[in-house]
Amino acid sequence: MTPVDSKPFFLWRHLNKLRWLSLSIVFFMLVLIPFLHLYQTYIAAHAYDLLYPSEKIIYDSMETLSAPFVSDPENDLDLLKGTTWSGRLFGLDLSDPLALAGQIAASGKLLWPFLLTALIPIGLTMIFGRFFCGWICPASFLYELNTTLGFWLRNIGIHTGQRRMSRKFKYLVLFVTLLLSPLLGSVAVAAIYPPAIVGREIYYAIALGGFGVGAVFFTGTLLFDLLVARRGFCRYLCPGGALYSLLGRFRLLRIQRVVEDCNDCAKCNAVCEFGLDPLRDGFGMECNNCTACIAVCPTDALVFKVTPKDQPDRGPGHLGRQYRRTHNGNARDEHEP
Repeated sequence: MTPVDSKPFFLWRHLNKLRWLSLSIVFFMLVLIPFLHLYQTYIAAHAYDLLYPSEKIIYDSMETLSAPFVSDPENDLDLLKGTTWSGRLFGLDLSDPLALAGQIAASGKLLWPFLLTALIPIGLTMIFGRFFCGWICPASFLYELNTTLGFWLRNIGIHTGQRRMSRKFKYLVLFVTLLLSPLLGSVAVAAIYPPAIVGREIYYAIALGGFGVGAVFFTGTLLFDLLVARRGFCRYLCPGGALYSLLGRFRLLRIQRVVEDCNDCAKCNAVCEFGLDPLRDGFGMECNNCTACIAVCPTDALVFKVTPKDQPDRGPGHLGRQYRRTHNGNARDEHEP
């Protein structure tokens, strides 16, 4: 397929703001859903007068919030259930592809209804690549805030981890956890998959009044990112990131560099959460199309193109000092007698 050339769309620079809005909405929904579930439980009990004062506050708040949208909350609110691991969004059942892979590995069976819930995420990943990690994952919302904390710590002189490791580790983690699932008789990967953990722990905290052991593990990943490697868990250890990278290897929508407009400022490399190399066309299957590099580019040299593969390294940007020096030197040589 031939790439479709296009001039930078004026709104592309603002897509990163839209992405943050998307992450915020997903996180808000994960907080809202347990409260709605409690509200449904209180309605089904028909015992408002027996509720504790704190429970009455939840009942009254959710009633006020949901009343404009539903007439029968006990049943209608079932349209919104679950987490990003597996849930129902306005009546549409959706599942993380890793949940499907874990179920198959643990049971040795393919449940066709479950497969259908994962088809839309799989199809979108094959078009947009690892977009779940950048646009939907509730753990990414917290990890990027953690990255900001790391910048603040460095600004006041506190060292944070910047170690680099092999990205192949996460594929090994994916393979091992799927291999352990039939041996343990459970979906082992869910125990270390941050989006699943965040969804569970938010539910436990709100509906059950406390956190589980997953909160300890997730806190460990935040410390790993701060003390060992920037965004280290997502880059090097996340089994979901590994699966999404594989599914999106030949994605159709990619960020690419317009070398003629590039000035080699390297801001794109500095802002990339996944440590990629946009400056030298090094996106690869790890890119999650987060558009942070597009937002920071001062010359609009990064654009979206429809193509199943990245372009090779096209060398220094034509607006950069290195290219101008080389090009001008060659031009002078051509004019010398």
